This record gives sequence, structure tokens and C-alpha cells, in this order.
Amino acid sequence: MMEPVPALDLAALDQEQAAAVRAPRGPVCVLAGAGTGKTRTITHRIAHLVSAGHVKADQVLAVTFTARAAGEMRGRLRELGLGGEANQVQARTFHAAALRQLKYFWPQVVGEVPWQLIDRKFPIVAQAATKAGLSSATESVRDLLSEIEWSKASLIAPEDYPAAVAKHRREPPYDPARVAEVYLAYESLKTSADGLLLDFDDLLLHTAAALEGYPSVADEFRSRYRSFVVDEYQDVTPLQQRVLDAWLGDRDDLTVVGDANQTIYSFTGATPGYLLDFSRRFPEATVIRLERDYRSTPQVVSLANRVIGAARGRIAGTRLQLIGQRPDGPEPVFAEYDDAPAEATAVARFIKRRIEAGMPASEIAVLYRINAQSEAYEQALTELGIPYQLRGGEGFFARAEVRQAVQALRTASARDDLPEQARSGPALVTLVKAVLGPLGLTATEPAGAQARERWSSLVALMRLTEELVGHAEELDLPGLLQELRARAEARHPPTVQGVTLASLHAAKGLEWDAVFLVGLADGTLPIAHALGDNGSVSDEAALEEERRLLYVGVTRAREYLQLSWALSRGEGSRRTRRRSRFLNGLVPDDSPASRIAAPVSGATSTGIRPSCRVCAKPLIGTYATMLGRCRRCPSELDAELLAALQAWREEKALALEVREFVVFTDTTLTAIAEQLPGDDSALAAIPGIGSKKLDQYGADVLAIVASRLRSSPQNRR
Repeated sequence: MMEPVPALDLAALDQEQAAAVRAPRGPVCVLAGAGTGKTRTITHRIAHLVSAGHVKADQVLAVTFTARAAGEMRGRLRELGLGGEANQVQARTFHAAALRQLKYFWPQVVGEVPWQLIDRKFPIVAQAATKAGLSSATESVRDLLSEIEWSKASLIAPEDYPAAVAKHRREPPYDPARVAEVYLAYESLKTSADGLLLDFDDLLLHTAAALEGYPSVADEFRSRYRSFVVDEYQDVTPLQQRVLDAWLGDRDDLTVVGDANQTIYSFTGATPGYLLDFSRRFPEATVIRLERDYRSTPQVVSLANRVIGAARGRIAGTRLQLIGQRPDGPEPVFAEYDDAPAEATAVARFIKRRIEAGMPASEIAVLYRINAQSEAYEQALTELGIPYQLRGGEGFFARAEVRQAVQALRTASARDDLPEQARSGPALVTLVKAVLGPLGLTATEPAGAQARERWSSLVALMRLTEELVGHAEELDLPGLLQELRARAEARHPPTVQGVTLASLHAAKGLEWDAVFLVGLADGTLPIAHALGDNGSVSDEAALEEERRLLYVGVTRAREYLQLSWALSRGEGSRRTRRRSRFLNGLVPDDSPASRIAAPVSGATSTGIRPSCRVCAKPLIGTYATMLGRCRRCPSELDAELLAALQAWREEKALALEVREFVVFTDTTLTAIAEQLPGDDSALAAIPGIGSKKLDQYGADVLAIVASRLRSSPQNRR
């Protein structure tokens, strides 16, 4: 027996949201801008269709693109009384829905042929690459896998791949004919005498084929599901649209929700074309625009409108002009810096001030275009003792290519056939370049997204080396490795939520009180491969997708928004970069962003670089900063105190069931054993000891230090 659905209260909805909820059964297109309450609107629409008797709850299939979004939709539906067994609306991802259907219909369509879902495609693609005579290195295979996934999502067969690449102006990692060979070999390797191996795209292909080719299967499915809802419709691929068409048949009970301004996944095959052409396909469709933004302040909304207002090629009837509904907030801040390290240091200082003013660290985000940019922000936040969490990527020193590079440098350091002059000073830079060359460090950016990501990480490591050598010409290879080890040690994932570091793609669907959009320079945003060699536009479609990425970044901010860029990559480098072309006309005339007002990289919150307590010279690098002395100055280490601190740390880590570095790193304990802090302020002055660790461990550490001072009078100062 059908459980009753509670009467809907639409009083909390605005006029446009209520219109979308009450729209008659049939084709409905909701153009929903960022922060306009689209999830609330579509879940209320589903509840309205059920409560009005247009459809039973279990006849509704709602699909979206991520498990997180599907879970949020199910939660909202439960709140509206559609969570019981008898009132269960199906809210799933495309692939989860197809998997469920294929399991049911497979015996009718294929018979007794067994099949298995592939958990990892990588080994099969690697085997196919080897078969085609191409590299089976990790980044190479990942790039080939991306091309195969794009092809299948775009309904492109192996034999059609070369022509499709030319048509879509795609940049494949290898000659298109060779990629097509790998694609064909991959499909062949999935078929054997023991049955079929299916990947996630195959789930969609077989589901569509079953409904298209078997009328009895289509009739049974369409009698089961009568109403369809598609969220994030701007991200649908041709393959997903084919499945949706097969689900619908000749019916039109379809509600789609999307925002063409947030199309940022074209590289996967996604296209806003189906959203933009919806009213052409269904001339009788109800089209409703949600433009009231409840997420961001009017100041943030105004900037977002200006960013996307400059977009080219948009269909006039689909343009959304957001209208901020929140109280006024601060104007977005624009900031220009001499170099990227100075930018990171300044952003970290701003974040510290926000946290000290009472803003939770979890409500702050630093967003960048590529994951390799995180290194500078991991470093800057670590030096100020600010916890952070990485979203959609690994910490810089945890990335496979960086770990491999550091290991290669260790191997080079152990060699006894290198002349001494090659191990330090400017020659060290040449040596590091030579070591990283075979790992993928080339003079020009390679083709393929994964290869570019690897290359960017190696370039970041190379620039870090150049920066360190620039500050200390006597730096040698063992010293460089010690600095890299200290940085890696200091950046283990925090045990509590902290500031979010994320790429713009990973930030989609999320929001924070304060957002810092960083690295907004031409060649980074827009990304270099969207531009020509001389900075001209080489791919108009790719350039517009980069603009939409900036729009997505801006609309993640609720109240505080800062946009920044640097005129050079490394400290002291030539200022050859320019701010992103997307910011032209957006920076106010009275903004100081047109002038250089950057703090010195590595400076403290007062703008002054910390000095060595022994020789008084400015400190360079994490290791020196954490110890409070230059690497070559006398250490004054109390070995017995260090041993006592290490024993305490081991005991504490066992009690808390965490690894020892989570309590304190080796470098931090060394700094304590050298500096002998006598109170909270002296302990907190050691980089890496923030307020949380001070509260957790401060009393214990100070007691150990005091005990050692009492037993060893020569340590008293």
C-alpha cells in the first residue's frame, strides 16, 4: 500500500522555484545559476508530481553525475517524505542506474554469457599500449585511457578516432592512428572465451542497446519508470544522452536542470548542447530560469556576472544574470605580486588573519588551476602552522612523480663519480635538470593531460631548487635533499579539518565563506595549451571553457573573495608574466593590484623575514626556518633532551593510535631541543606548532624542557 506523501509547503520557495515545482507534467527545463537552490527545486518538483498523483514515487528515476550529489538528492527526498520503502524515488548516478538495469535485463538480451565489471582499466590499457608498441609508463597509460573514455563517451569507434580528433581539435598524447590502435586492442582484450569484461562506459552502451534492440525489454522498463529527472544536464555526454533517449522512448515526462555557464568537463566528452537545444527538441517545453543567488553576497555575484558576461558564443536565451539575495559584503580584492612565492606567503597571512578573527579554517579555500600549484600554498600554510586538507589531489611531496624525482636525486647524491663542483651552487641546478630530464622534465609542455600534470610537478620541483640556490649559492645536493625532506615531513595531512586546497575542477559543487583564487596569470588561467605560442588564441572553445572555470571559482565564495596573480614564477625571476586576460576590465581603477605591493617571500606576518639566532642572517628554506638557524651555523643541540622528547612522542603516538609524525615531526623536536622554549609563546614561535598542538601537547613539552634545564645547569640561559 502506498505511503501517503506529506503536503508540500512551498512558502519557503521563491516565485521562480515554485513555478518550476508546479510546472505541468511533461518536458521542463530549469536553467539554474550557481547558488540558486536547484537541488531544493528539483526535489520539491519530484515530491509535487508524486503528491499530485501524476506519478508514483517508485516510477521516478532521478540521475546525476556523482555519488555525492545523488546522496544529497536522496537525503532531500527523505526530508520530503519520499524515503520509505514504498515511496522510494530512485536517485542514482547514470552508471549506477545502468548497472542495476543491465544486471536485470542481461539474461534476456545476452543469455548465459558471463560478464564482469572492471574495477581497474589501467592494466588492460597498459597491455593494449604495449601491444601497439607505445609506452606503458603510468602517465602515458593514463593519457591513453582518457582518450578511450572520451571516445566512448562521445560515441566514437576506434576506426573513427583519428577523424574525430581532427574535428574536435583535440590534442592526443600520440599520433591519432596509434591511439586508435590502443583503443581497438583494449576493446579486443576485454573479450575472451571466459566471458566479457565491461567498463563503466560499456554499462551505458549495453543498457542503451538492450532498450533500442529489444522491444520487450523496452516495454518492461518503460512500464516501470515513467518520469525522469536529470541534474547537471550541461555535463551530459552523447553516450549518456543516448541512454536517456532509450529510457524515454517516445515519451516526454522529463525534467532537466543545468547551467551552461558551469560546463567545465568538455575534455571528458560533456557538452551543454543538449541543454541549450532542449526547447528546440521539445517546442512545448516549460523553460524556467533560476537567477536569485542565495549563496554569495551581491558583490561576489556582480563579479561573477561580469566574468561570464564577457563569454563568446553563448545563445542569448540561455544566458543567466545572477541576482544576489544576501546582505552586502566586502568587495572582491585583487592583488598582484612580484613572484609566486610572495603570492603564496601573502595569501597564507591573510588566511591566518581570518582564522584569528574567528572564521573556521574549514570555511576557507585556496583554489588553483592545476594541482602542481599546491606546493607553494602547502609550504606557506605549514610555515604559519595552519592546518590544511587537499581535495581532489595528493600533497605535492606525496605525488608519485615527485617521490620518484626525490629518489633519483638521492641516487645521484650517492654516486662517487660526480665532480665536487657539480654538487653545489649554480651547477647544482644543472645537475638537478639532468636528473629530472629522463623522468619527464622537458623544455616544452608535453601533450596529454596526465603527462602535463607530471611535467608541471617536475617543473615546480626544479623551480624550488632554483629558488633555494638563488638564496644560498653554497647549497649542495645533500643540503637540497635535507630541505626537501624537511618540507615533506612538515606537510603530513592534518588530523583535523583545515583550509581546503583544491583545483578549480575539484571545487565544483562546493562553497566556502572565504575563497582565494590564485595564480591568475595568462598561461595558467587560461592554461597554456588554450593559447598560441605568442599568446594568441589557438582554440576558442578551450579558451571559453577556461573562462567558465574562473566563473565557477568566483561563485564558490559566499562572502570574502580574493583574486591574485604573480608577475614571475620564482623569487627574483624576471617579471615576464601578465595577469589573466579574463581580468581585463574587472580590476577597479583604484585597486592597488596594478602596483607591486608584495611582501618578501618567506616573511613573517609582520613582513620581516625571520633571522638566524646565531649569525642574524635571513633564514632561507623550511628546514632553516623551523630550526631558527642557518643550516651551517652551530646547532647547540641538547641530545639528551631530544631523546627525552622522542620517547615522549612515541608514548603519545601509541596512546592516540597515530603515527609519530602526526604528533611532531623530527624537525620540530630538533628545533625544541635546540631552542629550549620556556613558555607557551616561545613554543608557539617554532614554525609548525599551531594553537591546536600547543593546546594538546604544550604542557607536556614545556615540562620535559623544564625538567632538562633543572638537571643541566649549563643549558640555562
